[in-house]
Amino acid sequence: MGILSRASYVLRSKFNAVLNRAEDPNETLDYSYEQLRDELQDVKQGIADLTTQKKRLEIQKRRLEENVEKHNQQAREAVQQDREDLAKRALEKKKQKMQQIEDLEGQISQLQSQQDSLVEQKDELQSRIEQFRTKKETIKARHEAAEASKRVSEAMTGAGDEMADVGRAIERAEERTEEMEARSQAMDELQDQGVFEDALSDQDQLDRELEEMRTSGEVDAELETLKAEMGKSDASEAESAGDEEATEEDLEAELTDEAGNGAGDVETPDVSDEEVESELEDLKEDEQS
Repeated sequence: MGILSRASYVLRSKFNAVLNRAEDPNETLDYSYEQLRDELQDVKQGIADLTTQKKRLEIQKRRLEENVEKHNQQAREAVQQDREDLAKRALEKKKQKMQQIEDLEGQISQLQSQQDSLVEQKDELQSRIEQFRTKKETIKARHEAAEASKRVSEAMTGAGDEMADVGRAIERAEERTEEMEARSQAMDELQDQGVFEDALSDQDQLDRELEEMRTSGEVDAELETLKAEMGKSDASEAESAGDEEATEEDLEAELTDEAGNGAGDVETPDVSDEEVESELEDLKEDEQS
């Protein structure tokens, strides 16, 4: 097999496969039935034409038969008139007409045979068409039932094209829903971790930690203030006052010792109590600040 032959064979096989997929059995059966009906109509038309031609020959035959009778009568009248020549001529015409009648009878017989054959063929074709029509309807009913059964089976098993599309749509919807749920959970997690606030803020990590420390210190100070207002820090204040008194006493003792130790060497100026008190007050202010 040559290349061209193989290519032609492949093309024909591909084209035949395409036709098989596109062919609808119901449409094919209906088309075949219409073709048979057209053929039957052609046969009937042929029978009608043949019968018409036969009828024309029969009419012509009857006219010739009338002429034969006429010529026969003419020959008799000529004989009665002792005109043998006229009688002979009339008989010759009679002979011609009879010959024509004989030819017409052969043609009419032939047409009748053809007509009878066509009528038989028409009857047989009509019978076959009726049988084909019954079989066609049966095949169409079976095909429709098989098609319906196939659709039901495909719907039940999910193997059909429509069910496959529905299944893919459900899968896409589930995937989309899962993606949205995961994204929502991710947003919640990032929100809890403060990622979005960090992204919107101009502060770096150190600034944020210092801000947290300042905020914590302000909160502690506000808490101590609140506790002091509610009388929760009296003991602490008493302890602080005792520490301040002890400090003042120590300072006075130290000053006294220094004054006694230096009396023999240097003349110490007299220090009044007001000056001592004033100095103590300055020390207390320094310590408080």
